[in-house]
Amino acid sequence: MAIERGEYLLRAAGCISCHTDVKNGGPPLSGGRPLKTPFGTFYSPNITPDQETGIGAWTDEDFVRALRDGVRPDGAHYFPVFPYPSYARMTTSDMHDLKAYLFSIAPVRREVPDHEVPFPFSWRFLQMVWKVLFFSSQEYVADTERGSEWNRGAYVVQALAHCGECHTPRNVLGAPNMDLFLAGTPDGPDGELVPNITPDSQTGIGDWSKGDFVQLLKSGLKPDFDDVQGSMYEAIEHGLKFLTAEDLEAVAGYILSLDPISNRVAREK
Repeated sequence: MAIERGEYLLRAAGCISCHTDVKNGGPPLSGGRPLKTPFGTFYSPNITPDQETGIGAWTDEDFVRALRDGVRPDGAHYFPVFPYPSYARMTTSDMHDLKAYLFSIAPVRREVPDHEVPFPFSWRFLQMVWKVLFFSSQEYVADTERGSEWNRGAYVVQALAHCGECHTPRNVLGAPNMDLFLAGTPDGPDGELVPNITPDSQTGIGDWSKGDFVQLLKSGLKPDFDDVQGSMYEAIEHGLKFLTAEDLEAVAGYILSLDPISNRVAREK
């Protein structure tokens, strides 16, 4: 049961698309996928249970600490390109189930390249300061004034699917501007334009129905019959389309319930 739930959580969390170097034929979840950011190029780690190049030597406590606190087993701090600020909001039981699934798959021995991050951003100890300024390790707390579907949608969006990591603009230090949560950015992963998905009628998805949003998450098809590309295509193809109808409905309902934010996403001329 834990393994089965863990596989579902893996899909919801987008692990496959980030931890698989598809372009170079890398085995699933063995890492090495490059991600270009304003701070340099990062390479995702191998998260198969290989003892030497993956996470096979990790304990349950190591795994939870990585997701909850953004800290490696050796005590070094992860860069927040790893979306631990969102994963920190997961329940501990979900973290354990996710680990159970990862440890059930075949280990893959695969070394990944070192990050290509210039000084001073390459200094991991500086992440301690970043965490003091911008990070909270608090697990998601349900809003008792909202129903179970809304809270499930909030949990999937804020924690598991970490939608805000891509759809929220960041400040000069790489921290999300939560005043513009989900309002889109021209500086997304690999320099992609990431759309405003708040229900603003002019710059967001205010004219979408709940069914439109669910259809997007299942098929990648927008209401105007255009389809998504890039990172969002991967997120849907390897993850979101596998979610239950109940979870997709919850995600759509939660996002469409948010306050609209006017933020037109475009390249500077």
